[in-house]
Amino acid sequence: MAEASAQERDPEAVSQFVEGFAAQLVEAGMQRMPARVFAALLASDSGAMTSAELGEQLQVSPAAVSGAVRYLAQQHMVAREREPGSRRERYRVHSNQWYEALTNRDAVLKRWELSLRAGVDSLGSTTPAGRRLSETLAFFEFIDGEVAAMMERWRAHRETLFGDNA
Repeated sequence: MAEASAQERDPEAVSQFVEGFAAQLVEAGMQRMPARVFAALLASDSGAMTSAELGEQLQVSPAAVSGAVRYLAQQHMVAREREPGSRRERYRVHSNQWYEALTNRDAVLKRWELSLRAGVDSLGSTTPAGRRLSETLAFFEFIDGEVAAMMERWRAHRETLFGDNA
């Protein structure tokens, strides 16, 4: 079944998807406005929209869009790009945004591991607090290895499903 073009879409159905998926992201811990902006970008055919387009679709101020995009960019969930021949920026979500977001979490895990290792050294691995930190460190090291292996499997699976140019 071919995807409907933007002209054939029911704006109300798109809005319902955006608000519904955004609500799920909020429930998972994301702030409301970034969740709405992210969902709107996902639902657009091009995967890119200007601040004005996002504001119009979501019926929010440019300041609200700006703050949401700043958060999403920091989380590596959207990228800013210049509109060709214009000074306006477009915000783009890539088809591999989940991969990018999860991969960028790796740096956070590494920092946590370093801090936990220093904590174990400071507190002593035989103390109750040191043992708790050791277990937490072991958990994050385990997660780190599992995520790396999972991401490799995802790359192969994605290529099978969508080809090289996905």
